[in-house]
Formats: sequence, structure tokens, C-alpha cells
Amino acid sequence: MKKILVATVKPFASEAIRQMKNMAKDKGYQLELLEKYNSVDELKDAVANADALIVRSDKIGKEIMEVAPHLKIIARAGAGYDNIDLQAATDKKIVVMNTPGQNSNAVAELVFGMLVYMARNKFNGTAGTELKGKKLGIHAYGNVGKNVARVAKGFKMDVYAHDPFVSSEIVERDGIKDIEERDDLYKTCQYVSLHIPANPHTIKSINYDLLKQMPENAVLINTARKEVIDEDGLLQLMEERPDFKYISDIAPDKKDIFEQKFGERVFFTPKKMGAQTAEANINAGVAAVKQIIDFFDKGITTFKVNK
Repeated sequence: MKKILVATVKPFASEAIRQMKNMAKDKGYQLELLEKYNSVDELKDAVANADALIVRSDKIGKEIMEVAPHLKIIARAGAGYDNIDLQAATDKKIVVMNTPGQNSNAVAELVFGMLVYMARNKFNGTAGTELKGKKLGIHAYGNVGKNVARVAKGFKMDVYAHDPFVSSEIVERDGIKDIEERDDLYKTCQYVSLHIPANPHTIKSINYDLLKQMPENAVLINTARKEVIDEDGLLQLMEERPDFKYISDIAPDKKDIFEQKFGERVFFTPKKMGAQTAEANINAGVAAVKQIIDFFDKGITTFKVNK
């Protein structure tokens, strides 16, 4: 019987675990849990006999893979996978998969929860602004971006998107205005929502020169990765522009400086909250188990992210 280890410092919800265990059992797999572990050594001991590994934001590097001789697949329950050493996995002939789309609605709803909160001045009793009729730019039109666009249309916002990897036909078919050049998105939109991955091309790409082009009363929303922000550039811009606001589901490295200098103009969730709904938790966990079973039973590698 193949063993699937679920190793999560931040555990899945109990209902997610119940459904994951039932699916594994029905297909003849053993699912074991390592939750709220405190050390790498605990993880190493638990993974030693595992055939498959499911993680959330847990960091999985070469040292973990080297002590798991039976490990054939790692499933990241979520879209991002920069917490996994892909090259080390490839070297060990371990398949790495993510579960794209399972958290996308949850993240999109969080975008608008934070947007309304800031548009109404954190509900501090003063007059805020409405989102209706305002221009929203979506930077990267993937699963989350599409859901953000869907919700934005409900608010009757004027929605634009930029994604060099998605054809204009797909964007415009959804009733969204496609913008070919990245800078034009920022020049056009008062609100910009980030959904880009963190990679060598995007790290610190959201910088001073880009953001200074945004219109008056600009708001940048980040539910992607903190690494894509050039924090020094953003700090400089916010010093120069008292109209600029930044809200993020990922607290920046210089969180204290942002809050001390621009308290009412910034908001950061206490921890990454994008996928923190019961529905997203269940969806991502069950999808990870299903993908592992399909990999072993049918050789399916649809969501493989390493070479």
C-alpha cells in the first residue's frame, strides 16, 4: 500500500482531512498526517517512508528529498510552488505538481474584501469612495485574475487585464479590455491587482518607475508574492505621493516601516489569507490527493510544474 504523507505546519481543516482520507482509503492508499511540526528533523523522519507528499506553504528542499528514497511525487495544495526546490526534485526524478484554480475564488473575494476596506478608509467614520465606475487593472489573467474580473464586473468596475501569456481573444471574450503593454495597464488604472508568480523575471519588477505612472488616488493590491515588490521603490513612491495606497495579503519585509510611515494608507493581513476559506481548503486538499492517485494509477501528470 502506497503511503501519502500530508505535512503541514498550517494544517488543513478537519473536513478537508476527512475527505482526503476517505478518497485515499477508497483507492487503496494510506494517508498519514504530520501537522504543526516544529523542526526539519520531524519532517525528515515522517517523509522517510512516504511515496507521495502533500504540502501547503511548507518549504521542501533537497535535504528533505534526500532522506525519502521512495518519494515519487510532491503535490503543493495551492497554486504557488516557489516553496519547493524544483531542480532538486527533477534531479531526484520526483514529479512536482500544484493544484491551480482550487483557491482562486477565495483569493478573488479577499481582493475585494481588502479593496472595500481601504476604499471606505478602514471604516474609520470618514467618507470614502465607491468602486463602481473605477478602473481596475488585473496583472496576470490566470485562474485568480479571471475570478477577480468576474467579481469586479459585479461591482460595475471598468476592468482591464495584461498577460503576455494569454491571448487577447480569451481576455476580450470575458468582456475585459486587453492591454498589450504592461506599463499601459498601470498608466490607465487607478486600481491594480497583482497575480504574477515570483520568478527571476518578476522579482522586484513592481518598482518605482512602474508605479509612479499610476493615476491619482492609486491603490496597489498584492495577493501574489511579496518578492515581486521592490519595497525600497514603493517606500520612495509613497513618500512622494500621499495619495498612493498599498494593500497586501503578504506582509512586506519592511512591514514596520510601511506601517509607521503610512499607517492609514497601508493594510497587511496578519498571515497569508488568500486560501483561508473552508471551501478552498477542502478543494485544494482533495485535488492534491486525486492528482497523486491519478499519477500512480494512470500516469497522469497534467499539473506537473518541474521538468
